[in-house]
Amino acid sequence: MVLLSSSKELEVGGGMVMENEADEAEETVDIQVEEEEGLLVPPSNFSMVERGIYRSGFPNQSNFGFLETLNLRTIIYLCPEPYPEVNSEFLRSHNIKLFQFGIDGSKEPFVTIPKDAISEALRVLIDVRNHPVLIHCKRGKHRTGSLVGCLRKLQNWCLSSVFEEYQRFASVKARVSDMKFIEMFDVSSLRHCLYSIIYRYQGYGIHNRRLVYPKENLQKPPINSI
Repeated sequence: MVLLSSSKELEVGGGMVMENEADEAEETVDIQVEEEEGLLVPPSNFSMVERGIYRSGFPNQSNFGFLETLNLRTIIYLCPEPYPEVNSEFLRSHNIKLFQFGIDGSKEPFVTIPKDAISEALRVLIDVRNHPVLIHCKRGKHRTGSLVGCLRKLQNWCLSSVFEEYQRFASVKARVSDMKFIEMFDVSSLRHCLYSIIYRYQGYGIHNRRLVYPKENLQKPPINSI
């Protein structure tokens, strides 16, 4: 199905229908998609940030099957609106914790991102006991992009790389105010959270890296001889 915005027509199955028939045609396609068994549909703007950290737009019911494959422990929700009951039920049935940080999604120039909310969200995000974790707002662009940008600063990324990643997801709707917030955000107060984490390597290569806290039992289980 291809939407032709210039001619106001919709191409379906090789034929052309006028715009007033588009909604009906789209409903038919949606029904066919829902009836397709085993189809995994990721949320809009979905991507992996780091191993065990994901980002996306707002998940709907068609995305639940895909989310199940991530084995999530936590969702960080960055909108002020109440979480939909159908989503809450999905979280309860899969024992997923929800952390909500109500950040206004209004457009610039008057929007101000609350620093305290971002700081608290980062504390949840860098706690590996909450991983795997999904960050999302409505579109997965501005609020999610701002939080991920601050995480990158905590990871000592250079600003040019931070902004490139932000713009890649925000596209033409990138906001100067968001990038200014990321640039000015002070991550020094969160350094002690990272200092409490010990990097342990299992096997070889960075992909085998594991983050554990000092109080966590680091001893390997005993090997029983046969």
